[in-house]
Amino acid sequence: MPSLKDIRLRIKSVETTRQTTKAMKMVSASKLRRAQDAIMNLRPYADKLQNMMSNIMQGSEGEIASPYAVVREPKKVLHVVITSNRGLCGAFNAAINRMAQQTMEDEYGRYLREGNTKVITIGKKAYEHFSRRNFPLIGENHDVFAKLNFDTVNEVAEIVMQGYIDGEWDRVLLYYNKFKNVATQIRTVEHFLPVSVQTNESAIHKSASGQKVIDFIYEPQKEQILTELIPKILKVQFYRAVLESNVSEHGARMLAMDNATENANDLIRELKLSFNKARQAAITKEILEIVGGAEALSGG
Repeated sequence: MPSLKDIRLRIKSVETTRQTTKAMKMVSASKLRRAQDAIMNLRPYADKLQNMMSNIMQGSEGEIASPYAVVREPKKVLHVVITSNRGLCGAFNAAINRMAQQTMEDEYGRYLREGNTKVITIGKKAYEHFSRRNFPLIGENHDVFAKLNFDTVNEVAEIVMQGYIDGEWDRVLLYYNKFKNVATQIRTVEHFLPVSVQTNESAIHKSASGQKVIDFIYEPQKEQILTELIPKILKVQFYRAVLESNVSEHGARMLAMDNATENANDLIRELKLSFNKARQAAITKEILEIVGGAEALSGG
């Protein structure tokens, strides 16, 4: 059985840990509120831009081709994995890293073995995971979360988009945690490029001949819109994925620190119970020794 001093030292150590986890929970809660406001403000704008891009691409089908919509056989695939720079957030980083690795090995294993797979990581945890496993990495993007804004993320997005236009990769996939609530983050795989056209039924009506017609008048012309607007919309979608991962990280860390604090409370209660039992046992032993000594003296 541990001594009273050992138990007392352990109680003090756990109390110090509890103070740390509680402080980290409060810090994460503060960052979560700001990050949640940012993503909630961006989502409606990004969704509307996505619908706009689908309408433009659908309306220009067969007329104007966008370089971002060219479908090629995915012989060369780029995987963009978004994690955090720090740990202590439960399975947040490990889960997305495992999903990305499994997708690469199961669905794109042949291209991986042929050396036609590239990985861009955003966040130290993704870089550490894939560098240890000798995946072909492109650059280190640890500074994105140090100063998270559209311009910082835009630098990575331009590399990804320009590489697709230049034919360096035929398909681009994004892996990130999508924020649902503090307790739930949805692991997401998103086909970023080529651009897929999604039918928006609310913007479509049928003509007299029964054919679907997009009910939009474009100003300026569709060609100019495709040239200038589509890249900006793609950059917003890329930025949204990073913001989703950022708010998910703070939610996961806040939940992990809350669980750690509760576990520390439970451990402290158990240690104090053990301390009291050991203290009572020591007192009882001392009393027995005194009584035994007194009886021995009186008997002598």
